[in-house]
Amino acid sequence: MALPSAAADHYLEQPTYDDPSEDSSHEQSQNEPQENDDNPPGGFDPTPLPDAPPGYTIKITFHKAINLPVADIQTVSADPYIHATLTADVPKRHPEDPPLTRRTRTIHHSLEPVWEEDWIVANVPTTGFELKCRLYDEDWPDHDDRLGNVTIKVDHLDEDWPGFGLDGKFFEVRKRSGSKRAYFHKGIEALMNGLKWTTPRIHISVNVLGLSDPPHAQMCTLGPTYWVKHFSPMIGRLTGTTAGLDSDDSSNMPQKYDFQANEIQLAGPVPPKLYHRYVEFRPIIGKMFSQKGFRGHILNKVLHKQHRRIYNFDSSTQTGIFAERSKEASVQFLKMAHYAEGGRIFTYVLTLDGLLRFTETGKEFGIDLLSKHTMHSDVATYIACSGEFFIRRISKRHRHHHHPHNMDSSSHHYNDQQESGNGESHTCENGFDHETHDHPSASLETSRDPEDYELIIDNDSGTYRPDKCVLPDLQAFLQSQFPGLHIRALDCGDEEHQKAKKEQLEIKKKEGAKVRMVLNRSPSSSSFSSDDESRLGDLDAMDDDTPRYKSKKERVFEMVEDPSTWRDWVPGVNSGGHGHGHGHAEHAASGNGEGRAE
Repeated sequence: MALPSAAADHYLEQPTYDDPSEDSSHEQSQNEPQENDDNPPGGFDPTPLPDAPPGYTIKITFHKAINLPVADIQTVSADPYIHATLTADVPKRHPEDPPLTRRTRTIHHSLEPVWEEDWIVANVPTTGFELKCRLYDEDWPDHDDRLGNVTIKVDHLDEDWPGFGLDGKFFEVRKRSGSKRAYFHKGIEALMNGLKWTTPRIHISVNVLGLSDPPHAQMCTLGPTYWVKHFSPMIGRLTGTTAGLDSDDSSNMPQKYDFQANEIQLAGPVPPKLYHRYVEFRPIIGKMFSQKGFRGHILNKVLHKQHRRIYNFDSSTQTGIFAERSKEASVQFLKMAHYAEGGRIFTYVLTLDGLLRFTETGKEFGIDLLSKHTMHSDVATYIACSGEFFIRRISKRHRHHHHPHNMDSSSHHYNDQQESGNGESHTCENGFDHETHDHPSASLETSRDPEDYELIIDNDSGTYRPDKCVLPDLQAFLQSQFPGLHIRALDCGDEEHQKAKKEQLEIKKKEGAKVRMVLNRSPSSSSFSSDDESRLGDLDAMDDDTPRYKSKKERVFEMVEDPSTWRDWVPGVNSGGHGHGHGHAEHAASGNGEGRAE
């Protein structure tokens, strides 16, 4: 599971930084972080990884569970899954760095689920680890019921550690933290059928695979690489988004309303230089992330709830595994991004453990009133990178150029082009000339070859504000994960990139449906009232400059975030008395010319 040496040599090397002089502050190299004393705290963090002794790579396997209680009395079964957290005595850059977590897929309608899922983790120290496995019953849209937990503690690790034997070990589930209702059902069942009470157990094995590669202070997930697609038909109806190209034969497939949120676990480790903290451009932002104070606690809970709503697990959720750093990985990513269909633009967050989350977005897209990137990160203090991306179809591929590979993305601009009849001619970092078509899905047959597509990804995030100095590392990392796909990581402030993004929006207006998000209903609702249909009609009639409608819940939380806005929502006090507001809270919060808040 070791990284290819060429990629590892580039982005695992610890960077060094020099403070730029005042005279050169406007001519900083893209390999140096931007620093300004006037900027609020947060953003790019140059803290290096601490020194740590070599650790070991382990493979954890979640085999199965037995004797589970009945969590759903109607089906006399359960929908169990395991949420595992791995902690160890590995030095951290900051205490807020999140622990490693893993969620198994849900096995529906089963009291004896079989997962047989592996989790391979690198750089687990010789001092051992603690693995806490929480067993849940999936119960969307209600809260998932906890069925208990298992805690495994290992106080020493080396290459001769025997693990739990060749076949693993059964661990009893502690029921104290489990759902009393589920275990009440289990007790009644045992009593009525004259059965003996049996304690639930989970079958788990852990094995040492060998010494890990550096950096040793970065405990991370190596594999397996997997993908998850979360669907929300109700949100899709409200936003007007449909399920797009996803299978190899979609020509005759009817489209349906379906909002899609995506997760792809990439093979670690993430480049150490990719390390960003939320930007505290207002005091309430720090309170929101730290849950300090009444308002901070409420806003934090709201964002966690929004994350669970968008990245919900239910019977429609799709999961799968793909070969790491392969053409299969590139194809799977393109499927989830709908290739170059409809001029789509996506918001993404890359976590410190290499989990890529993304959904379709746009200026007209809003998730209640809070930050999109904060929602995608699940209110994480530190992430690897965030921004937006889109995919363009390459109409032609030409000869290969034998020139040195240059990782400086600043040398890879849109204006390095030759005019053609079909579009714009570019030279990729891998040495191929190609042309991106202005309307990739309008006049070209859909291709499934990653070589025919280009991923353009940036750092456009007001929440974390990734520095452009990390873009070469981001590009190298993604190129190693998605072979064959042409990738450019560009600064959101680049004029040519902004121009290309506007062109993408024009394609979206011509070919794609508008996205207008109003999360104003219960996620369990599957029907629409006359008021809903009327509101959707009003939304469809709006142009792009019309202020977005705000729900009652949005107005309440906006007043929690800024109590001075109560006058805007009281009829007769101000002219805007019915609460249609003037945009996104974070846009208003950063209305000082930053222009990057989400």
